[in-house]
Amino acid sequence: MASFGNIVQKAFYLGVGLASFAGEKASSQFQELRQQAQLLAEEMVKRGELQAEEVGKFVDDLIQQAQKPPMTEGTDPNPPEPGPRRIEIIDDDTPTENPDHVDQLRQQVQALQDELRRLQS
Repeated sequence: MASFGNIVQKAFYLGVGLASFAGEKASSQFQELRQQAQLLAEEMVKRGELQAEEVGKFVDDLIQQAQKPPMTEGTDPNPPEPGPRRIEIIDDDTPTENPDHVDQLRQQVQALQDELRRLQS
């Protein structure tokens, strides 16, 4: 019967082997991606869609995008900061079509601010 230490050692070596294999596989896939990006860039240069000086940057950008984790649908690339959003009311001296409506809105905002303060304390 195999000892516990022997099993742990084999599991460790299996993990190291899998990690090494995954690293080699990823490296070869990125190498292949770089070659395909280079061919695409050269084709774009032939068609006049890309300048020869831009090829290196174009290939590097493609590789960097491939290395980023894919965004799931509906994920905002710039998530909002936690907490309530600050709303700023700016007094405008320009006349409005309905000044009573503006006063009503200001009263509602003031009432909401008072209610928020009451709930926070």
